[in-house]
Amino acid sequence: MLIIPPTLNIILFGLALNPNFENLRIGVVDYSATPESRDLVSAFTESLVFRMEGYYASPDDMGRVIGKGGLDAGLVIPRDFAKSRARHETAQVQLLVDAVNANTATIAGGYAARIIGSLNQDIAISTVRPRVTPHLTLLYNPGLKSSWFITTGMIGLLLVLQGSVVASASLVREKEIGTIEQLLMTPAGSSELIIAKVAPIFLLLAFDIGLALGVARLAFGVPMRGSLLLFFFSASLCVICGIGLGMMIATFTRTQQQAQLMGFFTNPPLAILSGATTPIEAMPAWLQPLTSLNPVKHFAIIARSIMLKGSGVDVLYHELLALAVIALFMISLSAWRFRKQLS
Repeated sequence: MLIIPPTLNIILFGLALNPNFENLRIGVVDYSATPESRDLVSAFTESLVFRMEGYYASPDDMGRVIGKGGLDAGLVIPRDFAKSRARHETAQVQLLVDAVNANTATIAGGYAARIIGSLNQDIAISTVRPRVTPHLTLLYNPGLKSSWFITTGMIGLLLVLQGSVVASASLVREKEIGTIEQLLMTPAGSSELIIAKVAPIFLLLAFDIGLALGVARLAFGVPMRGSLLLFFFSASLCVICGIGLGMMIATFTRTQQQAQLMGFFTNPPLAILSGATTPIEAMPAWLQPLTSLNPVKHFAIIARSIMLKGSGVDVLYHELLALAVIALFMISLSAWRFRKQLS
């Protein structure tokens, strides 16, 4: 549980959760049939985002293929396309997109707009001498590797989920086999019992921090540009949050099956409202403030800032303070409830 799932999750999520699209199937209706229209089609297919599937006689024929799922998009070029370009007028083209998957449709439309914008720039350069030439500089992730964004967010999510699962399973098992009653007969106090149960779990999960970093580095080449010590400190706070959540679940359940079922109610909201795999800015405005209560959200910001930007405490102290407060509250509340049950 502590080795195989974190390794597989980081690798699979880093590979599967890719916001970039390639090889979207596109069909073309070319009424113009001119070199200019073929240049437009070539601009679409050379981008590697769209893959040409074939030409069609009419938009209706192509629309039926899109409706059957044979195409993701279709491009319709009018007859006067070349004449409009020759007269330096705006040439209209139509892009049909299968919008059943709204996210894919939005991204495909954005790619198409960028392709046409790049073509317009090339046309302008060939006809008129440009006065301003923009140069784009990509900071912190020059290769635009989406896996860097995904894996740095997944580390915190896995630490919290692993902590909650392992802690709840360990403490509930003590109830199932009856050793809690035996421990209460010893001179040890309730605080000592709680520390004795939590400390080994914390040390085991601390190993997962190094494991997650190693997998991210080896599998995706994610850099570590900031302080490794600061990263381990903030990750330790994330582990404490997970242990606190697991202890809380253990106080409400009596069997491991019940603990697993309760985890189904707590873990999905933590993952969805964390910003680990999707930007928080994409969420509804009324939902975004709730993410401030999620420790994974704060650690995702910390991890990305340390690993990709090399940020220090002077930049991240707000997130570190929020993560520390959440960790202290969760572990204190769960320990109080567990101590109350012991007494």
